[in-house]
Amino acid sequence: MTNIKKPKDSYTIMNEIVLPNDTNTLNNLMGGKLLHWMDIVAAISAQKHSNNIVVTASVDGVSFKEPIRLGDVVTLEAYVTRSFNTSMEVYIEVYAQNIPRNEKYKCNDAYYTFVAIDSRNKPVLVPTIEPETEMEKVKYEGALRRRQIRLVMAGKLKKDEATELLAYLNE
Repeated sequence: MTNIKKPKDSYTIMNEIVLPNDTNTLNNLMGGKLLHWMDIVAAISAQKHSNNIVVTASVDGVSFKEPIRLGDVVTLEAYVTRSFNTSMEVYIEVYAQNIPRNEKYKCNDAYYTFVAIDSRNKPVLVPTIEPETEMEKVKYEGALRRRQIRLVMAGKLKKDEATELLAYLNE
C-alpha cells in the first residue's frame, strides 16, 4: 500500500431514490434518512482511502438547504479531503434530481470525520493525501482549521492550543 493517495482515489458516488417510507408527512425526505445515506457514502470513501474498516468520529453541522421530495433521485458524492494519522476528513455533496422535470439542484454538503481501525478495533495509520485540483487544495488547507474546531468543541484541545485556527481568525 502506498503512503500517499489522491482525493480521487477515494471518490465515491451513491444514488438513492426517495420512496414513501423515506418521507415525512410533507412528502419530503426525512433528515435522518439523508444523514444515514451521507454516513454510508462517506464511510465507503474513507474505507477506499484507508483500506480498513472505519468508524464515524464526528459530523460537522449539516444544514438542509432545499427539501428533497418523494420520487427524487438523490446523488451523494464524497472524497477524503485530508488525513491525520488515523483519522480522515470526508467532504460530501448532496444533489436531488426530479428526472421527469429534468431538474437537478444541490441540497447540502458536509464534512464527516472517520477513524480507521484494525480487527481489534484499534486505530491504525492511514495514508496521507496529496491534493491535485485547486478546490482540493483549498479543502485540504481548511481541514486543519476544521479539525481544530472539532477538537476544541469536543474538549480535546484547549482554545489557545488551536494555533492554526487562531492564526486564521487573526488575519
